[in-house]
Amino acid sequence: MTLKTGVFFGSFNPIHIGHLIIANTMLERADLDKITFVVSPQNPLKEKSNLLPEYDRLEMVRRAVYENYNFDASDIEFHMPRPSYTIDTLSYLYEKYPDRKFWVIIGQDNLEHLSKWKNYEKILEYYPLLVYPRAKSKPSEFDNHPGIRMMDAPIIEVSASFIRENVRKGLSIKYLVPQEVEEYILQKKIFL
Repeated sequence: MTLKTGVFFGSFNPIHIGHLIIANTMLERADLDKITFVVSPQNPLKEKSNLLPEYDRLEMVRRAVYENYNFDASDIEFHMPRPSYTIDTLSYLYEKYPDRKFWVIIGQDNLEHLSKWKNYEKILEYYPLLVYPRAKSKPSEFDNHPGIRMMDAPIIEVSASFIRENVRKGLSIKYLVPQEVEEYILQKKIFL
């Protein structure tokens, strides 16, 4: 039996309820068996300056997903050359788990820059993309590509930067992140 696995890449700085809502929606609507949250130490297309240490971000993801047996957290990219590239991670996952079929979960705004991804053609050929809507996304040349499935999912306006700003200002992050993540942030005094 092939295990259908959605791979949700992100810095998760921090993981929040929007990520979890999207993951659960993808799990059900794409008929997946599992969602793996891959914590990226460094996205080659983003600045690294305000990233928490990767093990703090991984721990928050673990705390956010521990009750859902369909979700898991992965540190696979911590052990790979940096910056990490999606195609390299997917190739490694395929070698390690040949009994799985992998789908990549991305926001619609990422389609605009997909042609800048390393070996994006191979990703589209071997690893279908499940694309969730994002506010203010522009049409892309990939919108109707056969390797891309536009998903019906809620548009989530919660952002990690909004959460970090609330922490710095001493404002509540209750309901923006799972309780276990809120406790971790407050206990470790991160984002201050």
